[in-house]
Amino acid sequence: MIQPYLYFDGNCRKAVEFYANVFNVEQQPIMTYGEGPRNPDYPLSEEDKNRVMHTFIMIGSSMVMFSDINKGDSFVQGNNISLTYVSNDENEIRDIFTKLNAGGEVLLALGESFFSKLYEIVKDQFGIIWQMLLPTEH
Repeated sequence: MIQPYLYFDGNCRKAVEFYANVFNVEQQPIMTYGEGPRNPDYPLSEEDKNRVMHTFIMIGSSMVMFSDINKGDSFVQGNNISLTYVSNDENEIRDIFTKLNAGGEVLLALGESFFSKLYEIVKDQFGIIWQMLLPTEH
């Protein structure tokens, strides 16, 4: 399953409310950066704590995910999308990661995260950003 992931620069909450209204769908819970795990190397300001870490809406049978970028990360409108590949097959994720990484760039090394048993981000040789995700419960 492939899911689009849209990134915003501080206005994600407004954007997801807009799209939920446009498509007449239920808005899902919003997780903020302040609710996520703390990293002492990257302290959050009060403003940063309220930025959206993750939310989604269902448009038809497609899950469209949303997030504000980390404060200080580069934001380029028009390039603020990635594709997320979700699979319950760890070997498949590792194989796809290896293939996407050929001629590409690893942005986040393959490993476990607080929301996924196996997660990584890679920019392929064509500049497309892919997230690979093995759900923690499968």
